[in-house]
Amino acid sequence: QVQLVESGGGLVQAGGSLRLSCAASGRTINRYNMGWFRQAPGKERDFVARISRSGVSTDYLDSVKGRFTISRDNAKNALFLQMNSLKPEDTAVYYCAASASDYTGLSYDYWGQGTQVTVSS
Repeated sequence: QVQLVESGGGLVQAGGSLRLSCAASGRTINRYNMGWFRQAPGKERDFVARISRSGVSTDYLDSVKGRFTISRDNAKNALFLQMNSLKPEDTAVYYCAASASDYTGLSYDYWGQGTQVTVSS
């Protein structure tokens, strides 16, 4: 079992930045591919970014490319999402997740409880 706890969300003006963190416990995350997802009110949960076990490979939702950066620190058992140039449409609850599947797989096994990000215009 892996427990994931997100932090770093908050209220920010458009154009601002936030850095989300996800602290893992229970197992070391170096055995998992990791991802960030978000869910806006009334919408389905969407993929935002993912990172491979080693951190070498990353992928992003097209609308956040060039603005968001996913990273991980396996020694600290932590995952991060640096979000710059935030837009009101980035407003959502952000979740981190861990996957024991292949990097290109769609299955995530563990989820955090989420952290709210609100971007005002």
